[in-house]
Formats: sequence, C-alpha cells, structure tokens
Amino acid sequence: METSEQSESRPSESVEHTSVENSAHGSVAELKERVIEHLKTVYDPEIPMNIYDLGLIYDVTIDKEMKAHILMTLTAPGCPAAGYLPVEVGEAAKRTPGISDAAVVLTFDPPWNMSMMPEYVKLELGLM
Repeated sequence: METSEQSESRPSESVEHTSVENSAHGSVAELKERVIEHLKTVYDPEIPMNIYDLGLIYDVTIDKEMKAHILMTLTAPGCPAAGYLPVEVGEAAKRTPGISDAAVVLTFDPPWNMSMMPEYVKLELGLM
C-alpha cells in the first residue's frame, strides 16, 4: 500500500464507475461501494464516528488494475493519528474482495471542518 501527501484532487488513471465490469466481483461502482463499507470500519480516534461519515474521505476511485485510490484528510494537520490512520484506511480498502492494492493520499486542501459532516452525523454527535 502506498501512502503519500499531496493536494491534488484525483488520482490518475481512474476508471469510470458505471459500465466497467470485473466478472469475479461485479461492476467497479459496486466494488467502490464495498470499499466504502470497509472504510466505514475505521474510526476517528477522538470523535466516536467512522472516518467516512465524518467526511474525512474526499474521493475513492478504482483503476484498471482494481487498485483503490483514496483521497483523505484529517480533522487537523497536527492530528496525532496522521502516522497511522492513512495506513489503516489502506488496509481496510485492501480487505475488500476484488481490490488488488490501495494507495492513500493525504491532503489538507480543502481543510476539514464540521460543515463537511452530514446532518445525521451532527445529530448523532449532539452538534445540532
């Protein structure tokens, strides 16, 4: 698994998520949804919520080699989880049947803020 930090918004060589089929594991769109379900098993260490629902995952794409490319952020640039959370994200993605590998890119552009959380998360956390 690769982990890097950059401010680009999309990995290169991504595949459209509509009609490409992987015979053993369904369409790329279905595979992406299963990757997201695995990402929802990774929790922020300080906020009792998974990182996907918190809005820390900006993008998930699957390339032609069935490698997951994940663009993510942290709640703050100085977050103590910066050393291990991207690794956990990549490991969670690689547990998805049909995914050959995962590359996680950490960005702070745009910086995360609480408005990126869906309303149901804000309600669950008592922020509304």
